[in-house]
Amino acid sequence: MAKREASGARRIGTSETDRLLVSVAAGSQDAFSRLYDAAAGPIYGIACRVLQDPAHAEEVTQEVMLEVWQSAPRYRPESGHAMTWMLTIAHHRAVDSVRTLQRSAERERAVSQHESTTAFDDVVDAVEALGECEQVRSCLKDLKPELRQPVVLAYYEGLTHTEIASRLSLPLGTVKSRLRRALTRLRNCLGAPP
Repeated sequence: MAKREASGARRIGTSETDRLLVSVAAGSQDAFSRLYDAAAGPIYGIACRVLQDPAHAEEVTQEVMLEVWQSAPRYRPESGHAMTWMLTIAHHRAVDSVRTLQRSAERERAVSQHESTTAFDDVVDAVEALGECEQVRSCLKDLKPELRQPVVLAYYEGLTHTEIASRLSLPLGTVKSRLRRALTRLRNCLGAPP
């Protein structure tokens, strides 16, 4: 849409564009219409170069022109030309759109990977996991309380080694060595290779 409309637009000078944008800031719809005709083509061009997709470039052009209408009062002619200001907005908007599209594609890839790696038989997996949990609980009960406590705090309550040391009023080194001994005994109890 922006490309077709802009192809028939007449070229106007930078000072005229600056004046139009100041008029747009004052609320002139006629000035916005003329500014749109002058700026939509170059904005579309930048968006198309960044996005490499004409349909997305048209969307970005429309978004930029809406933003120009809404934020025209913030434009200061002494800071630079109106066209430069609008093209900067267009470039930022197009780059943001590329990033959004990339994040969306990454999410879709992650979801499809997750879906393709789901278990073959959820019921069997659940039963096996339950059996493993029971075995772990049984092995935990066999540990001495001084070895069981750090394991429970670390793996069931999610505490760090430092937090465990604080909770049990033990030196950090003692907590680490108890955890190491407990995990070795659990591994042996569960029949895991060393």
